[in-house]
Amino acid sequence: MTLLTVANLVKTFGSEQTETRVLRGLDLTLEKGQMAALLGPSGSGKSTLLTILGTLMQPTSGQHTMLGVDLTRASDADLTQFRNQHIGFVFQFHNLLPDFTALENVIFPTAIRDGRETAKARACGAELLIRMGLGERVHFPAANLSGGQKQRVAVARALMNAPELVLADEPTGNLDRASALQVMDLIGQINRDEGTTFLISTHDEKIASTCKRQIVVADGKVSG
Repeated sequence: MTLLTVANLVKTFGSEQTETRVLRGLDLTLEKGQMAALLGPSGSGKSTLLTILGTLMQPTSGQHTMLGVDLTRASDADLTQFRNQHIGFVFQFHNLLPDFTALENVIFPTAIRDGRETAKARACGAELLIRMGLGERVHFPAANLSGGQKQRVAVARALMNAPELVLADEPTGNLDRASALQVMDLIGQINRDEGTTFLISTHDEKIASTCKRQIVVADGKVSG
């Protein structure tokens, strides 16, 4: 079953003499439950594509549909609500709040959505951290965690609102090989157990090989 489709996607930055076309009529379909790697050289448009798929940026033209919703026609308020309900993010630099505990970081998206922390959210967040192998680090400040532990907290945070799609931009780029593979093992387990769709941008062929599908971005278009 199709989760999202983009068709003839174009993204241009600047104007007139300074115009730069990053995406050039890109087409892509992701099926529910897929675990896909997004590959391509720097400047190929991978990050721009992820930003658009995450509803953080609108394309210049083209169609972007997810779960049957035409996101190119949605208002900013509707995009914010859609993103919070259906999309999770994992970044290369994890973007944790250092003075918050692991648990507080994980439940942050839900607290923002609901306007407060709840006992249900805390229980769910703690369960996710246990699943990530961080049961003994639930109440540790994020600043006291190792790099691999921080990234596992970031994965748990991305899953907190049970999104259909998780977008990961170089999620293992700052980790040693052992930690990187551990994070990917956890992502693969979530994909298999929960059916969550993952699109993972990476330059690492070893990481890409753990994904069932490889999508290559080149000259603003995709293959694979």
